[in-house]
This record gives sequence, structure tokens and C-alpha cells, in this order.
Amino acid sequence: MAITRILKATTVCTLVFALSACGGSGIFGKGKNERRENDANGFSRDYDSAARANAVKKGSRLADLFTNNDDPNVTLKVNKYLWKASLDVLNFMPVEAADPFTGTIAMGYGRPQGGGRAYRATVFITDPALDARSLRVSLQGAGGAAVSNQTARAVEDAILTRARQLRIADGKL
Repeated sequence: MAITRILKATTVCTLVFALSACGGSGIFGKGKNERRENDANGFSRDYDSAARANAVKKGSRLADLFTNNDDPNVTLKVNKYLWKASLDVLNFMPVEAADPFTGTIAMGYGRPQGGGRAYRATVFITDPALDARSLRVSLQGAGGAAVSNQTARAVEDAILTRARQLRIADGKL
């Protein structure tokens, strides 16, 4: 009986100390990283508590995990020039699926003007930078036939060229 009481008391104390360590300032007062300075009026300013107050204002409650406080005007992490240029260059293919959040455009089979072979493409835009590393194009011929690397490279170059033209025309260069 005495052993179970000691075990319970030890468990409770361990949990209290572990929980207080999660708070940052500990159970015995202020933490090591806290700094105090005097402002112009001679009053002491607590920088750690100011940071905590700002965190509470920004939404650090458990209920904030379940609410949608995202700004609807937030830009996506996809380069808009590469996105538009991909649609312009591959305009002979029907768009099957497009997801601007992941930067993926899946195109159906289509024949370019003056070409006899049908192609389908999947475009991946992986970065907000207007850069060749941000763009990957996967081409497939009709019936699942392989497409040469030179053809895929030519399509990527055409998309990058068009994206640069769109950026220059936008006047932000």
C-alpha cells in the first residue's frame, strides 16, 4: 500500500515537471533565454512575454487548428508564367486535369498543327522561380509509344521561351 502511494506521488511529480518544461519558462520561473531591458521611461520590458503575446495574437490555440484563417489572396507556389506558357504552347492538347496547388497539368492526346503523330503530356511546375529546373515535361506518343528526349527538350524549351516572353510583356523585368 505504501509502495503504490509512493509510486503514484512520483508519477504525479514527474508529470508535473515534464509538463512545466513544455511551457518554456519552467516551474521555477523565468527561462535562460529571457531578456529584460529598460525602455526610454525606465520601465522594464520583458521580451519573452511580448513574444508570447504575439504568438497568442497569431493564433496558437487548439481551436485554431480546426478553423480556416488562411488568407484567400495568398499566392500559390507555382510560377504563373510557366503555368500560362505551358497552356499556350500545348494548346493543341485538351486539358484533362490541372492542379495549381501541386503545379501539375495533365493533357490529353492531341496532334500539333502540321504533325501526323498524336501526343499527350504531363507538365510539372515545381518551383515559383522562372527557371529551367522548375519545369518538367513528360511526353507520351499515341498508344503509349516512347518519345525521344530531344522532342521533350524542345517542348520544354518552347515553354520556357514563351514564359520569358510573357514575363517581359508583363513589364516586371
